[in-house]
Amino acid sequence: MKEKCVSVNKIIERFSLEIITGQKGVDSCISVSEIKRPGIELTGFWEHFTPERVQLLGMTEISFLRGLEKDLLHKRIKKFMSYDLHCVIITRDLEIPDIIIKEAEKNDIPLLRTSTITTRFLSKLTTYLEKVLAPEKTVHGVLVEIYGIGVLIQGESGIGKSETALELVKRGHRLVADDIINIKKIGENELIGQAPEKSRYFLELRGIGIINVRTLFGAGAVNNNSPVDLLITMEPWQKGKSYDRLGLDNNQVEFLEVRIPEIIIPVKPGRNLAMVLEVAAMNSRMKNMGYNAAREFVSRTAPEN
Repeated sequence: MKEKCVSVNKIIERFSLEIITGQKGVDSCISVSEIKRPGIELTGFWEHFTPERVQLLGMTEISFLRGLEKDLLHKRIKKFMSYDLHCVIITRDLEIPDIIIKEAEKNDIPLLRTSTITTRFLSKLTTYLEKVLAPEKTVHGVLVEIYGIGVLIQGESGIGKSETALELVKRGHRLVADDIINIKKIGENELIGQAPEKSRYFLELRGIGIINVRTLFGAGAVNNNSPVDLLITMEPWQKGKSYDRLGLDNNQVEFLEVRIPEIIIPVKPGRNLAMVLEVAAMNSRMKNMGYNAAREFVSRTAPEN
């Protein structure tokens, strides 16, 4: 998987940051979403310093630096700026010590400033970086939001994924993507799916062609993105094959190192697949809340000793 990155210039544009110095370094590319507030490092402990992160100096850090003797201040800042830093951002429109400006200019390190308070800016920047740097994977299928559960429907071509999705839309659920789905990993264990912008809101129906779900059914029938909580794999009914009848199987599939439940739905004429998927979504929600109907049924029907 190709590593994603975002330039310092993009961050400057996104948050309207003031450039104090270091214009030559704004094309530097950041590939980690974590933000560094160099507190313990400015006291002289550099062993676990992470220069690859965006460096953020707020009131606490600037006040500490202003309390240092001049020689010690210069020593610490020279050490700090000697690393290959992508950028240093000062919050709260704080006045910047001259030595920081001098060393940033000397090392072509972008020195930026914002009026936003430190904790708020840290939160906003972290959220932005996690979004743009999130690992991404493209899969084929249909993604529908059913009762707040993101259901990814996959199966061989022509098995009825799009028709099932359309019936779910008519029942009041929302289409997120058809055919091509971009899945991003947010944080440690959350998957978010969305359609490419060019194909958003469109659905392909064999024999009819391409339809615009938003135009036909209204804005409430679509959603730009959704969590991916459950995989439904549709396959032709195979006579003699054993399918799960109790719901005790714990099949899972992995996307971007995140595992989600998988349910295999056999397809044959006469099955109301939209209703089956509604029940699957509701049952998945109940399991997430701690209730498992299959386990309760087994416990009730188990023979007593």
